[in-house]
Amino acid sequence: MSSTADLHTLTGAYVLHALAPDERAEFERHLQMCPACTQEVRELAETVGRLGLAVAVTPPPALKQRVMRQVSTERQDPPRVSRRARPGRALSRFALAACLAAAAGLGGVAVWQHQEVQDARQEAQRSQRHAEELASVLSAPDARVTTGKLTDGATGTVVVSRARNKAAFLASGMPKPPQGKVYQLWFSDGGKMRPAGLMDPAAATSAVLMDGPVGAAVAMGITVEPAGGSPEPTSDPLALLNFPA
Repeated sequence: MSSTADLHTLTGAYVLHALAPDERAEFERHLQMCPACTQEVRELAETVGRLGLAVAVTPPPALKQRVMRQVSTERQDPPRVSRRARPGRALSRFALAACLAAAAGLGGVAVWQHQEVQDARQEAQRSQRHAEELASVLSAPDARVTTGKLTDGATGTVVVSRARNKAAFLASGMPKPPQGKVYQLWFSDGGKMRPAGLMDPAAATSAVLMDGPVGAAVAMGITVEPAGGSPEPTSDPLALLNFPA
């Protein structure tokens, strides 16, 4: 059986549901006879509730461990017991530590959430730039087009702009590559293949701005490669499309 002094120190653990069932039952019996602990439990519960509503995002998995480590380093003092509970008394050191630790944790959530927004914004900007570059190649005054058959009835079209030193590849009816594989594009520089980007393996129809400059390339190829691509082809080309003169 815990002593009365020990029971006074369990208000924080009780609010955070950190007591074992027998300890919780003993502490609840103590609450019926201790106005000071009852008041502190009420204050801590209100604080925890407000902090829980302060954000509407799922925190990173490590956040709880970080907050609990910080709380565990703070010593809890028993509340001052008197015949009458004083509603206006200050929070215990444990309550203050818990609030500060939670505030620090929520600050971490805010930073994490801000970083997520920044990453999404940067990704959107990259996608927009990519779309604009693709459109500039397709609409270039000197754009030249070559179309050919690929595999399983799919067709491919390459659009080359020498003025912009860029090329785009458009595919239609592409079957999904084998599990763990991806379609990779290549520039053919006089027979030597140079990586030119990957296609979305889930897209049967796509338009891809080929990576890198056209340079001296006279053709392009498409191969099936391991996920993530290869520095040089590991399989025979599904197709080779010569660039228009």
